[in-house]
Amino acid sequence: MKGLDVSHHQGHIHWRVVQEADEFQFVYMKATEGRDFVDPKFETNWEEAKKYGFLAGAYHFFSMGSSGEEQAIHFINTVPKQSDSLPPVIDVEIHLEHNQDKVRKELRTLAFKMEQEYKTKPILYVTYDTYHTYIKDHLNEFDIWIRDIFKFPTLGRQKWALWQYSNRGRVNGINSYVDINVFNGTLEEFKQRFK
Repeated sequence: MKGLDVSHHQGHIHWRVVQEADEFQFVYMKATEGRDFVDPKFETNWEEAKKYGFLAGAYHFFSMGSSGEEQAIHFINTVPKQSDSLPPVIDVEIHLEHNQDKVRKELRTLAFKMEQEYKTKPILYVTYDTYHTYIKDHLNEFDIWIRDIFKFPTLGRQKWALWQYSNRGRVNGINSYVDINVFNGTLEEFKQRFK
């Protein structure tokens, strides 16, 4: 089960060409950041990815510049509520000097509001640094999407659900480098977990 994650940095994506390669089953696209930024390619990517049969989901780039509640409202106002969508993702790539309790509080608020709206628990996208600083032993109820472009990822006892294993993928239909990911399981397990 392989998938892509994209944003406006990939420019115009030829989704039909990506689909014809029959290599990727799911795609996540950047929707929002903070309390007011909307990715300029989100709406097009969302509609086109779904049109060409990809399992599609949206991600929010978390910021400590505004509250979790404000960020949740912004995401909910941007991302359609559709039953065939993948769970929302919160991208946690903040610097490591924030107050840990405050980060966890705002993340929980954001995640709770997303879960209320979309009826599914969000996934946390993390680096090893943000995982060990803010997530480990505190937000264990969330599935983890780990970035490791060098080796097979390990998070101790925590099992990861998604792994971003390349940030320089080359894919027909996309004219720039793109992130490539894999699900930790089969297509059936993916559908069961993320239905």
